[in-house]
Amino acid sequence: MALRGGTHPIADLFCKNVFEKMTAEGRRQASAGLCHRQAAVNWRCFGASGLTSLLRLARLPHDGSTQHKPGGDMTDENILKILEETQAIRHGHFELSSGLHSDTYVQCASILQFPEQAESLGRALAGKFKDLQIGAVASPAIGGILIGQEVARALGTRAIFAERDASGHLTLRRNFHLESGERVLVIEDVWTTGGSTRETVAVIEEFGGIVVAAGAIIDRTGGGLELPVSTEALLRMKVASYRPEECPQCRTGSRAERPGSHFPRA
Repeated sequence: MALRGGTHPIADLFCKNVFEKMTAEGRRQASAGLCHRQAAVNWRCFGASGLTSLLRLARLPHDGSTQHKPGGDMTDENILKILEETQAIRHGHFELSSGLHSDTYVQCASILQFPEQAESLGRALAGKFKDLQIGAVASPAIGGILIGQEVARALGTRAIFAERDASGHLTLRRNFHLESGERVLVIEDVWTTGGSTRETVAVIEEFGGIVVAAGAIIDRTGGGLELPVSTEALLRMKVASYRPEECPQCRTGSRAERPGSHFPRA
């Protein structure tokens, strides 16, 4: 069986063995659109249900090619199911990047690590802003970089990101710049308090841009987030978050896990 997607003989043999161990249903799903190598990786990471969800998200054709077709059923229910099956949503006791505690953690990198799925999410999110004449997409590092890049790709514009300097302040570095009055869309992966997005909005305005809207893959506030611009999210889910001293799990003696990126805030 010839493998598409790579030429290294050892890697191809490994993926071939994994692919042949799939059930007939798994091979049928993989052959529907993913190259054998990507199918093998997805199968090992997520199993049958996860692979099915990745294919459903990407809306890949059934002719063996890897080209995306536009569209896709991006309802809240389907997106939530996809994120859970690909382990992008975890349940336990977590300290979020905001410092708050929660029993639910959203790690969009778990699905954004796959370029096909990142592109699909970016295209779907970009569709909510297609009429705004965006000049640039800006994201806070690190979480917003990948989805910001894909949204910018779908909109046909450039992507920049804000990051913290040595003092802990968010700023534009790496020769990123904005034209005076340039229309900017701020994109994040997950909103919990909206703190990173607010900081990014302030940075864009400091550098002369005009923030016309903000978007995220997931809004954990269920639509209750207040930002100085209009907002859109692919999925709005109400997830409780607590200050450490008010966390019910902390009161039972449980220790919070820190699975994400923690940046010092000024």
